[in-house]
Amino acid sequence: MRTTIVLARHGRTEWHHGNRYTGSTDLPIDEVGVQQAQLLKAWALDFAPDALWCSPMLRARQTIAPIAEALNLQPTLDARLREVDFGSAEGKMLRELPPAVGKAFELDPVRDHFPGGEDPVAAADRVREVFDEIGRRHQGQKVFAVAHNTLLRLLVCRVLGLRLNDYRRLLPALGPAALVRFRWQDGTVGLEAYNVPPLRLETLA
Repeated sequence: MRTTIVLARHGRTEWHHGNRYTGSTDLPIDEVGVQQAQLLKAWALDFAPDALWCSPMLRARQTIAPIAEALNLQPTLDARLREVDFGSAEGKMLRELPPAVGKAFELDPVRDHFPGGEDPVAAADRVREVFDEIGRRHQGQKVFAVAHNTLLRLLVCRVLGLRLNDYRRLLPALGPAALVRFRWQDGTVGLEAYNVPPLRLETLA
């Protein structure tokens, strides 16, 4: 049976507005993020998911909260949906890092991920694991989940068989509150939409 899984990046935070690596830093969404969460709620009421899943990080929980309340659904919090830990880059912009570190990361963000941070391969493995679990547990249903920018780009690469090392080049952007829609059927995955911004959410209903 076909399962529709739609994942959204959380709403904007102060650090994301400044393009700082947030990763494991547990920041709340800002005023714009609150508005984006309301746009997601309006879309979700039409989408009518059967289940909600969410990263346990504050910014993700705050994004899904209006949806959960409106639909009277309790989100399943799963740590495998948390953002990648960026180690020494947490709270910094790329240009604020030592030049050698920044250049190496830009050339190969998997082989030369930030010092002290999570291996992107491990992050891709954990998010694929929970993604398949969602598909198996909700066969024939519609699921909405809130997660994070880098994690979602790694997931797209993993399910489509693309090189993880190319995730920044192949998928250069995923805006706050933007949607990624998948079709899951017996472990086979199709990508139906990527980086749909909040003002166009109706196209995914």
